[in-house]
Amino acid sequence: MLNITDAEKKALKARGIILTNDGEHFIERVLSSNGVFTNEQMQIITDCAKKYGNGKVALTTRLTMEIQGIPFENVEACFEEIQAEGHMYIGGTSSLVRPVVACKGTVCVHGLMDTQGFSDRVFNEFYLKWHTVRLPHKFKIGIGGCPNNCVKPGFHDFGIMGQSVPDYDPDLCNACSKCSVIGTCLVKAATQDEDGNLVIDADKCTNCGKCIGACNFDSIEEKERGYKVTIGGIWGKTQRMATPVPGIYSEDEVMKLIEKAILLYREQGITGERFGRTIDRIGPDNFIAQLLADDVLDRKQEILDAKLHLVGGATC
Repeated sequence: MLNITDAEKKALKARGIILTNDGEHFIERVLSSNGVFTNEQMQIITDCAKKYGNGKVALTTRLTMEIQGIPFENVEACFEEIQAEGHMYIGGTSSLVRPVVACKGTVCVHGLMDTQGFSDRVFNEFYLKWHTVRLPHKFKIGIGGCPNNCVKPGFHDFGIMGQSVPDYDPDLCNACSKCSVIGTCLVKAATQDEDGNLVIDADKCTNCGKCIGACNFDSIEEKERGYKVTIGGIWGKTQRMATPVPGIYSEDEVMKLIEKAILLYREQGITGERFGRTIDRIGPDNFIAQLLADDVLDRKQEILDAKLHLVGGATC
């Protein structure tokens, strides 16, 4: 049986080196900035699996790879070889910003945004640069390129979803007997009234953009393209659907919202409390008002220097 202390196991896990259920071997969790690995990177991973582990590599639901069956004496050598590549990392654990999950919107026919490129940006800023910022609990970021929800942004602590908002001009509608727009709308937001005029139900519309350009008389153009933001999603032993933040945002605006969300979570969350539960405790409307305010970044250093809150009001 492996002879290391619980403290040593915990320290290894914090680095992405996790003891398996046999009590003797470890897995090392390998991540990229956006879930994409090159041929050369894949070769390094499989070579390390053969050299240091049992030859097996498992894929995780968060687009990382885990080298399996690593004996304790091989842990550091495997870690160093993966990290030496320069664009792959061992990690993805602890009460920190976790690796970003992005769908393949960059290459998908439904993708509205360059999700993998944006994931690079978010990863480099909030996973790498903020990796020493301790949070009350893990903080997961999901980026979807359209409303198809393939990576379930609404169940992430911070969800980002590509949007293409239609701009319908009813004056250009010719009340066609067979409307070309209705057939493109999979959520049934587009219908016709008793006179044959097109009607779009904004409450049902998901901003997928499929209707834009579908009208033979150009009654629907794109009003704006950007990201929908949701906060506080939880997917685990209990679930919480994320709370939507009103508005459509650019990449730069989303980056600021991520930063403010992390700062508010660090400032007002209680150790062990998921982000969504912090939002519920504070009140979603209250939290969103703080998120959209301008003063959070002014207090950035103060928040980062402060200690985390424990249950009962103590600090650590």
